[in-house]
Amino acid sequence: MNRLLTELQRLYAPTAPDNASAEGQVRALLLELARPADWDALGAVWRGVQADLELPAPAIAVNGVDGYQLWFSLAEPVPTAQALDFLERLRRRYLGGIAAQRLRLETVAQELPPRQLPSGLWSALLAPDLAPVFADEPWLDTEPGAEGQADLLCRLQPIKSADFRAALERLVPDTPAPRVDTASAAPAPSADAGQDAPRRFLLGVMNDASAPLHLRIEAAKALL
Repeated sequence: MNRLLTELQRLYAPTAPDNASAEGQVRALLLELARPADWDALGAVWRGVQADLELPAPAIAVNGVDGYQLWFSLAEPVPTAQALDFLERLRRRYLGGIAAQRLRLETVAQELPPRQLPSGLWSALLAPDLAPVFADEPWLDTEPGAEGQADLLCRLQPIKSADFRAALERLVPDTPAPRVDTASAAPAPSADAGQDAPRRFLLGVMNDASAPLHLRIEAAKALL
């Protein structure tokens, strides 16, 4: 089994490792915002679940067509209805002003990224600092590297059962979203960031507003 598949199964398989099969229960939760892709809006959810609900960060992905996705992993399976209730409460808390037809709330795991779409484009997992770059083109032209995708997943942890229950209690329906301090929610830079010149160069191109858009996108793809 390759490393990417191992990480996907660790986080999103229907049952957790060493856990008995639980029919009608799920561990993988999908929240998608599309038509158009809008990381400013979905990023508020990504930051909010960490800052407000004290949950592990979900995986970030582009769907390969027209939107962004957040993939939540649960340490223990829960009933499908409860999982969907959690997603609906997140929607009301953070995305109440978004039209329903732009959102997808599901508990399926068949569409886990990375995968190739009929168009030939690819869905892919993203590092948080790269997510904003893909707003205009939420896809990859070529298959993302399996090792790089596995690296993104290995940093993630599933939501523990007690934390999931506590988050549901905090997500009282129709509660207004609090102000999120994006600076405090941002991931800390890695210890070796200052030693990686090629990565610093690509990040510089990606974040240079004066650079042509196609070059910024290519720099982001190279970082994957």
